[in-house]
Amino acid sequence: MEEEIINKVAQSSLVVFDLEDYFPAEEAVVVDISQWLYEGFVLKEKEFRAALKEVDFTVYQNKLVALTCSTDAILPSWAFMLVSSYLQPFAKQVNQGSLTDLYLAFYQNLINTIDFSVYQDQPVIIKGCSKKAIPEEAYVMATQKMMHHARSIMFGEACSAVPIYKRKKIEN
Repeated sequence: MEEEIINKVAQSSLVVFDLEDYFPAEEAVVVDISQWLYEGFVLKEKEFRAALKEVDFTVYQNKLVALTCSTDAILPSWAFMLVSSYLQPFAKQVNQGSLTDLYLAFYQNLINTIDFSVYQDQPVIIKGCSKKAIPEEAYVMATQKMMHHARSIMFGEACSAVPIYKRKKIEN
């Protein structure tokens, strides 16, 4: 007699919250402003402004843009502000920093818009092992929001989840 294999994970009441489901569909690119600096290091305002006027910023249409400077140039804050003003009409999002910084800002905005009340009193697994560049801070932010609603939170996969939080039972 063969014993039927039962998938207890599939039968459980666990709800999976996967940050990868929210990963932006838009292309993320880095724009290095050192390309518009004299020898990559010196900002000459007149030349910098003239160089920006020659750039076709439409190529950044609907993209997520990380503004950075790959050299050790010391730049005034307005340099990044000026470049962002050219990108703004086209890019979906512009942030100063690395791609990781860009994704972090994306998730900060996103997590503040998610209705976590749908996880009210549920046992939740925040799925780990992402194949995409999700910043670790996004998991922390999601946990903080989820704690207001979920009965319990685990991290990882259902077969090997790490307990993170369990709401204390209120005694009557």
